[in-house]
Order: sequence, then structure tokens, then C-alpha cells
Amino acid sequence: MSDPSSPLGTTAPSPIAPLAARERLMAEPGLGAGNFLDHAITVNPNRAVPFAYSHHTDHRGAVVLRGHSLLDLAALRDRYAAWYHANGVRPGEPVAVVIAEGLEPLLHFLALTALGAVPALVNDAMRHDVMVRYLNHVGVVGVVADDTTRLAAAYRQDPQRRPRFLALAAEVQAFDADAAGALPAEYPHRHAPHDVVGLIHSSGTTGTPKSTMLAHRQFWDGKQPRMVRFPAEPYDRLMSLMPHTHAGGLSYFLTATLLGLPTVVMADWRRSVVEPVMEAFRPTMVASFPRTFVELATGEPPVKGAAKVHSWFNTGDSAHYGHIRRLVRLGERPAGLIRPWLLPQERAEQPALPGSQFVDGLGSSEMGMALFGQVTTPESARDDRCVGKPLEVVRRAAVLDQDGHEVPDGTVGLLAIDSPSRTPGYWNNERLTASFELAGYWLTGDVARRDAEGRFHHLDRTVDVIDTSAGPVYSLPVEEVLLADCDALVRDCSVVGVPGAAGEGQRPLAVVQLQHDVPDTTEADVLEAANKALAGAGLAALAAVRIARTPEEFPLGPTGKVLKRELRTRFATLFTSATGQ
Repeated sequence: MSDPSSPLGTTAPSPIAPLAARERLMAEPGLGAGNFLDHAITVNPNRAVPFAYSHHTDHRGAVVLRGHSLLDLAALRDRYAAWYHANGVRPGEPVAVVIAEGLEPLLHFLALTALGAVPALVNDAMRHDVMVRYLNHVGVVGVVADDTTRLAAAYRQDPQRRPRFLALAAEVQAFDADAAGALPAEYPHRHAPHDVVGLIHSSGTTGTPKSTMLAHRQFWDGKQPRMVRFPAEPYDRLMSLMPHTHAGGLSYFLTATLLGLPTVVMADWRRSVVEPVMEAFRPTMVASFPRTFVELATGEPPVKGAAKVHSWFNTGDSAHYGHIRRLVRLGERPAGLIRPWLLPQERAEQPALPGSQFVDGLGSSEMGMALFGQVTTPESARDDRCVGKPLEVVRRAAVLDQDGHEVPDGTVGLLAIDSPSRTPGYWNNERLTASFELAGYWLTGDVARRDAEGRFHHLDRTVDVIDTSAGPVYSLPVEEVLLADCDALVRDCSVVGVPGAAGEGQRPLAVVQLQHDVPDTTEADVLEAANKALAGAGLAALAAVRIARTPEEFPLGPTGKVLKRELRTRFATLFTSATGQ
């Protein structure tokens, strides 16, 4: 039965797969990231009911939602696949997809994997010179993009590296498959468990983007419990704010497709776009990287759009308590929502509760999914940087020293996991892959500690640790205090280490964005407030604060993460130059 408050219609049947169908998917040995759409069509009797929504704004400024069923997606996939096949794409070949966020890059992913090819999804916000280097490293045989002008110009200067084709996405969309496009005799392609089905680039926050491989079975491993434990009631709707050229967006789309969960696939993460779509779609769940949660948690809360939200799902970098605590005041938790990812079959006898839950998942493309989860509700006590315990798919999680030995609880070290969900490695870079493997574990690139209860606390990225003369300072706990305890002044921030004078090591610097209602606040004001709060938390003081008053002064990568490497370079001489302060 549909929710009578639904803006999508009151009489349409729910597209959600019955529980028996979802249980069948959990045990299907051939299912994986390369064929999940076909398996969803096979088991879901509601395959013709729209579930995947794209959005646009009409000429009057109204939000328009367009629904696509499983069968609709398969028809679009097959048309796109016929174009790729006609252009010579064959199994195992990497093809770049450089298309604006939303449903469209996912359709190309489905088409290319159905041919057995390897889609290299590229965020179109990537800086162009970096993009060309990345595509050359991958060795793509073709590129489909919204705009090929600059790519074509780059390859005219280096014709030896030019792929076989550079094509506009509009050309693929306009292709008449019935007139000209035959699909291969064996279609869709049958993947072996270890076949590579996608290449996902890293955010580039620490350097040139890496190319993470996703394998057919590996990218499905660990997600099986979501078939029965992810909220999927008839009234549930998911707003996916992930970049859908990223593993996070692909992971949520895979889950939503197998569940038949109504999902609006967002093409923009800015609040000015997101909030009107929230009000039109009325989601009960919102999945995003921290970037949008920062925007939704600052300024006037999106009370109307979030009225039905019971769960916020974060992945990638863990989120900050200062933002989480504002979001969980919104929405409503239905009776029985008592554990993360779960609406139990037997509901507890309890009324709906005000507020929502925030499920903060620490994950990455390399981990295959969020492998740690911490739940915050309005009733939760503050627990800075705790990412909880590892999920059941994780065989082992540990904090290691540089030699691969486990360190005692409470000791800071390298976060490491052993899980079937981890990536096979980096495309065309066995040496880089080996550098992340230690003592049978995969190093996540994070610094963490484990407490006596077995919970993990995420302190920093290994490359972002600030090495001061007094010892290491971890940037994330410092950011946590600024965002939670100095929130009257600080809307967002990034803490980095920059060189001090000789013998001083690095010194901590905070680059902050101010709350909109305190434009006249000075750097000295923020530094005083921040260091008072940090002293109260027992953390190291900041050496300086710089206020970012324009977007250019707070640089973001293509996935919305702050580019700390750029901040370190920008302020490299702050304490060593005669005019630095």
C-alpha cells in the first residue's frame, strides 16, 4: 500500500520486492555488481513499477520527478549497450564515462558491464589536466562525455594517446538501436566472480586520483544482509546524494535496485537544489557524503523536506558531531526502528519517536562499502570520532604498528581490515596495491585507536597527521571541537599542519568558513574561542586561524572533500616567511 501523503501518487503499488524475493537474492551465488539489474528483474514481481527517480526543474521553477521501473532501466541499458557494441567495445576493455551526476552515469555503467567491458566512471568536476592524466593511466579505449571539446583538444596535442572514440553522451542517447545496433550473441555478459566490473577514482585529496578496481562478487559481498535489514517498508523512500560516479553512489543504487526501493538519484548536492527535491519527494532516508550534511545542518533547518526522514546514512569520511546533532533533531522515527539498518518484522509496541537516527559509516572505494557504523540519535551521548564496531562482513579489524603488529587497545596506529569486500587493488599499479597490504590486512589509509569495548575511533588520514615538536596532533578531533563547541562562529573547517620555524616541526592551522550571521568575526576571535574549547577538551592548541571568505579559499575536490594538500601548499610559508603573519 502506498503512503497516502506521497507526492508520487496514492494508488500506485509499491515497487519494493517482497521479503521472500529479497531472501532469495541473499543466497544467489551468481549475483554481483555486473548483473544486479537482471537479478532484480528476475525476482521482483513489481518490476514494471517505477522506483528510480530522476529530477529536473521546469520553466516555472517547480521540481519534476520522473520514475523509471526495472524494465525501463533494462531497456535504456540495452540501447546504450548496442551503441557501445557498434563502436567496437568488447569484454575486458576500459571505457571512460565523464557525465554529470545523476541517473545517467549509472545507465552507462549498466550498459558497459552488460557487455563485459569495464566502465571507468569519472566525476566531471575533476580538473581537466588531472582527468587527462587519469584517463591515460587507465588506458581507456573510448570516452563518452557530456562535452568532449577540451578532451579532443588535449588528444590533438598527443595523438598517440587518443582513444578509439570520443563521443558525446547525447550521441548515445539518440542512438536508434532498432535500426542499427545488434547486441552480441551472449548478452548480458556472464561474469566470473573476480572479473573487474568498474574503476572508481579516488577523491584526489592527497594527490593524483588512484584507480580502484571493483570486482563482480567483491562489490556485492557484505551487502547481502541489507536485503532484509535495510529499511524497506512500503512507505520508505531514499534520497541518494552520493556522487554516482563514486563507489558510494553505485553501492546505494545497487542496494536500492535489488530492493526495489523508491530512490531519487540526485544530480546535484548543493542545498539550493537538494531542499526543493526533498520537499517534493519526501524521503524517509537520506544517503550522502558529509558535504551535503554540512549544508543541511547549517542555517535554517530543512524542517519540511526532512519531515519524514527517520535515517541519515553517511559514508566515505566520517561525519562531525557538530553537524550530526542538528540533523537528528529533524524527522520522525517510526515504531520499531530500534537498530541501525533495521526495521524488524516484529515491531515493538511503541509510539513513533521525534527525531531521526544518523548512521555514520566509515568506508571507501577500497573497502567496498562502509565497514564500520556508529548510530547517533537525539538521545545519544556525544562520543567524538567513534565509528563503532566493524560490520559482520569484516573478518578482522585491527590497529597495527608500522611492522604489522597489533597495538594494545587505546594506542594509536594504522587502521587495517580483512574483508571479502575489499578491492582487488589498483588498476595498472601492482606496486601501489602492495603498499596497502600488510600482514594479511588491507590498510585503509586511516589512523585510529580501539577502545576496551572493541569500538574504533577514527582520528585522521595517515597523510594528514600533524607532526609537531611535542608529538603528533590528529586533525579530525580538533575539527570536531571547532564544529561542535565553536559552532556560533564556525560553519565548516579544515585543520592542516604547515611547517614551523627550525626545530618546531609542523604547526596546526585551521581554515574556517564562518556562520553566515557573523561576517565581521576576525581570525583572532576564532583563534581565541577555538583554543579555549580545545584546552577544555585536552587537545593541542591551534597556531593560527585563517578565514575562508570565498569558495576558492576553501578548495573542494570533485567529491566535495576539502583538498588539504592545497591548503598545506597555500600556507606552507605562513610561519617561516618574514611576512607570514
